[in-house]
Amino acid sequence: MRLLWEQHVAWTRMAITSLVFGLPDTDAVLARLLQNAPDMGNALKPFYGESIANAYSNLIKEHLVIAADLVKAAKAGDTNAAAAAEKKWYANADQIVEFLARINPYFPKDEFRKMFYDHLALTKAEAVAMLNKDYNTSIQLYDRIEREALMMADMIRNAILIQFPQRV
Repeated sequence: MRLLWEQHVAWTRMAITSLVFGLPDTDAVLARLLQNAPDMGNALKPFYGESIANAYSNLIKEHLVIAADLVKAAKAGDTNAAAAAEKKWYANADQIVEFLARINPYFPKDEFRKMFYDHLALTKAEAVAMLNKDYNTSIQLYDRIEREALMMADMIRNAILIQFPQRV
């Protein structure tokens, strides 16, 4: 779980960089970022089955696509599209939190939601810092994002350990 969340934030940062600077690797980086969604879903499959794994994968994919849309809108200076994407991003975060709470009664829903919202705010700030050419700040924000992502991974893992002690 930690590796998946580490990859999630690392590839998100690479995607932000590629999008902000219009790098020739953008399509390849976005494709690799989107691979994180089925990877995260597959991590749940041994515990919850294929249907739940696929549903989670779809929610994570939506999360990633919205993030890319938000960066594209911000780069284009389209504040209306950026605001709409951000609103959709938080609604998707709520869906992810509710989904995890529904499949696992030991999942710390309120604590995770708070961290997820912080994750979104930090990721947005990271992209804004990069767009503003404030690279030192973007790096400092990434360090915070990475630490928090690992804590989020631990929350999911710990809830699974409690729910399925005989299977881990």
